[in-house]
Amino acid sequence: MKASRLLVPRLIYESLLSAWDALRSNPLRTILSLLGVTIGIFAIIAVFTLIDSLERNIRDSLDFLGDQVIRVEKWPWLFEDSYPWWKYINRPQPTLNEFEFLQANVSQASAMCIFADRENLTLEHKNSNIGGVYLVGASYQYNQVFEVDINQGRYFSVRETEFAQNVVIIGSEVAKSLFPMSSPLGKVVEIKGLKFVVVGVLTEQGENIIDAPSADYTSYIPYQSFLKLYASRSRWGVGSTLGLKGYERDEGLKELEFEVIGLMRGRRGLRPRQEDNFAINRPEAFAEVVNNIFNVISLAGGIIGSFSILVGGFGIANIMFVSVKERTNIIGIQKSLGAKNYFILLQFLFEATFLSLIGGVVGMFLVYLTTFVSIGSLELQLTIPNILIGLTVSSTIGIISGLIPAITASRLNPVVAIRS
Repeated sequence: MKASRLLVPRLIYESLLSAWDALRSNPLRTILSLLGVTIGIFAIIAVFTLIDSLERNIRDSLDFLGDQVIRVEKWPWLFEDSYPWWKYINRPQPTLNEFEFLQANVSQASAMCIFADRENLTLEHKNSNIGGVYLVGASYQYNQVFEVDINQGRYFSVRETEFAQNVVIIGSEVAKSLFPMSSPLGKVVEIKGLKFVVVGVLTEQGENIIDAPSADYTSYIPYQSFLKLYASRSRWGVGSTLGLKGYERDEGLKELEFEVIGLMRGRRGLRPRQEDNFAINRPEAFAEVVNNIFNVISLAGGIIGSFSILVGGFGIANIMFVSVKERTNIIGIQKSLGAKNYFILLQFLFEATFLSLIGGVVGMFLVYLTTFVSIGSLELQLTIPNILIGLTVSSTIGIISGLIPAITASRLNPVVAIRS
């Protein structure tokens, strides 16, 4: 029992010594043989790292769509190929009265808001101005449905939203452009000729990879104040959106969706056989599309990298066959002294695994170095799961590649081996 407990540490120690001897005695041969594993692991983990980083950046860019949120809008995000486009155009816009109706009757939503938006606006302060601003007119509970991360100042009060007071929350880049030398709080900015008092500044977000609306160039005003700037109730005006945040217990927000559909159909007087004249949009629709795309890319990257790993496996097998040939005499001596076949087998398997792990670790280190390379707004990050994948793949390749040489070594006749 005691001998069996000491067997594994002994095997590991002797395998480490053998792997080190192989590296030290024939460094060029070993490095060339391990190069395949290094390149293979680098290719696979680099692809996975790039995909994970790209997916994470895209998801972060889509944060403005909200989490656990459904939207009631005129237009759907995904169109059916055979659906007549003129039916969408003839749909009415969601209105403030419908928002108030849902707010009074919906039981499956933790928070509700109505908002409208407009792109490429210009904000002015004295002789300074900034264009390309994304303006959102939001009701009071907007920050409970969507994330509004304020760095300075505060959010709107109930009085400001209900009485359409001209207050604004501006993005960090807007603040830097209009107020480079002073705090913007309490200062006045002009939007389409109307003056708004700055009550808050958003936290800096930075660039996003899909050119989605950035919080740095976003400004918020009360919804009723937005209606002073744009007609939102007409069919051809700026469309409003109803946002409803569901409860965590409502998996898939099915209960909330069914309740909203029933209430909206009743509010608009739709008969049972009539189609919905509104759209229920979910951020999950984009998430599913993103997942499908990245699953295909991951599969393609894995297949490409597997060819390099295959070459690396042949390199490991070559090292082990040469190692068996060079140490045949030593194997015979070990067997004559009582070493069992499984001891010789495990010794060579451990050695092959360690050699493959060395190549894998070098490959992952190269991936780690690439994370310091700047690729625009894309931030590369080598994650723990990808490191574990690299270690698992390289270990598996070492075991598979070293299995046949190890079996060959374990079956050597001790008498013949000693004479060699």
